[in-house]
Amino acid sequence: RTPSPELEQLGVRIEAGLDLTDAGAGEELRRRLADLSLDVLIHNAGRLEADSLESVEAGGLRRQFEVNAVAPLLLTRALLPLLHPGSKLVLITSRMGSIADNSSGGYYGYRMSKTALCMAGKSLSIDLQPRGIAVAILHPGMVSTRMTGFTPSGISPETSVQGLMQRIDELSLASSGRFRHANGEELPW
Repeated sequence: RTPSPELEQLGVRIEAGLDLTDAGAGEELRRRLADLSLDVLIHNAGRLEADSLESVEAGGLRRQFEVNAVAPLLLTRALLPLLHPGSKLVLITSRMGSIADNSSGGYYGYRMSKTALCMAGKSLSIDLQPRGIAVAILHPGMVSTRMTGFTPSGISPETSVQGLMQRIDELSLASSGRFRHANGEELPW
């Protein structure tokens, strides 16, 4: 994460200078965090390049897949030694990753990469279950942020975060691997 004034004001530890699409970034982050045991690991990075059938290109597809699907999976693998039974893994995806919910088309790279992240999350929920690690696959809602052009029809970041925190608190091995909205609604695959 690149530091921002808003992030720095929170007074939290920031590990900067890593591009999680670089091959060694996960191992470097694990070295930096080696003194920690992670109770909750949240993958929140996202890249959106608005594309259409007429404008979609291979480079844009690759960039979105790298950030939205590949990096979270490889970072999870790298940080696995820091997780323990009872840890929670959270993948922030998008309703746009739902095949059944796609009624408007377009956004090929974003939709495809978020669908891939959902599949990775489902597989992780199965593979991490014997280790006692639960996995949440969460859509934050249409949030009014820089990424969405501060859409007036979106919810506030605070409302989204409250819902996400509630879903994370509720997460257990019994509910692991489900695709849910921050408001609690189960989403179709």
